[in-house]
Amino acid sequence: MRISELAGRAGVTVKAVRYYERLGLVSPARLANGYREYDDEHLRAVREIRQLSETGIPPGKARPFIDCLGSGHAHSDECPASRDAYREGLAELDSAIAQLERRRELLASRLAGAEDRIPESAQGCGCTVAAV
Repeated sequence: MRISELAGRAGVTVKAVRYYERLGLVSPARLANGYREYDDEHLRAVREIRQLSETGIPPGKARPFIDCLGSGHAHSDECPASRDAYREGLAELDSAIAQLERRRELLASRLAGAEDRIPESAQGCGCTVAAV
C-alpha cells in the first residue's frame, strides 16, 4: 500500500508516517520507481505508535514496543524493555503530578495569605482591578 493509504488506515497523517520513518520505527520497501511500499506489518506498527502516543509515550520512545512486535510477539508490551518503558512513563507522570501538587499548594497558600491581608476597610473599596 502507498503512504497515503497507510496513514488513512492507521489514523495518522502522511507527515507522521514520514516522521516515524526518520526515527527508524518504520522502514518500507522501495519500488523500482522509488515509491514506498507498506505492508500490514507497517500498518500494525504505525497503529501501535499512535496508540502509544495516546497514552503519553511519544514516538521517540516507542522503539522497544516496535522491536517487540518485530520479533514476533503478538503484543508490543510482551518484552521486558516495553514494560520498562511503561514504568519510565509512569515515573515521569508521578513526577509531573508531584510538581503540580507542589505548585497548587504554593498557589493556595499565597491566596490564603492574600485574603488574610485584606483589611475590612478595603473590602468593596472601589478598586478597579477586576476579580478573575
